[in-house]
Amino acid sequence: MPRLTEVVKQLLILNVLLFFLTHQILPPEYGNALALYYPGSELFRPWQLVTYMFMHGDFNHLLFNMFGLYMFGTALETFWGPKKFLMYYLLCGFGALVLHMTVMYFELANLPPYIYSRAVNVGMVGASGSIFGLLAGFGMMFPNQQIMLLIPPIPMKAKYFVLAYAGLELFLGISNFQSGVAHFAHIGGAICGALIIFYWRKTRRL
Repeated sequence: MPRLTEVVKQLLILNVLLFFLTHQILPPEYGNALALYYPGSELFRPWQLVTYMFMHGDFNHLLFNMFGLYMFGTALETFWGPKKFLMYYLLCGFGALVLHMTVMYFELANLPPYIYSRAVNVGMVGASGSIFGLLAGFGMMFPNQQIMLLIPPIPMKAKYFVLAYAGLELFLGISNFQSGVAHFAHIGGAICGALIIFYWRKTRRL
């Protein structure tokens, strides 16, 4: 098992702590205030641009994201160091919200007012955009590393796993087959991560 690195450990603690505070201790309005809402919503607040990526809808959402953070984040933090890793993680979170909001803008453009008012008041939460950025980063930095899939339990090289997962997310996002999941936020995090690594390589920062 990978050694738990310092920034990954602090991110794990923060995500788990906020989950239990907002789901078990504090009233629901506190959790709602930290989710990300569309800027056209009366519920939107500037701090949500950051806080949304540390919130989760349910325990399974939290569990899978934190597992991804541990599995892929520890390798990248060990390779890059804590400062570069944290910057990468946060930028992927911002990249996720940019693509999510861009897609949402076009989806909302032609909605009638009564549907628009409901759609803009649906919040987005989760570290998934950042986690997909870590997944893309792992696939680019360690392309031939074997990843053991859970279902089915077969090994696959990281570069193929990343491409397959990104393709699935794109299909689900376009088809809206799995509604209620911000697939384009996932894609945005992965694209942002790939662009950062391309930039670092071009400027010889890797």
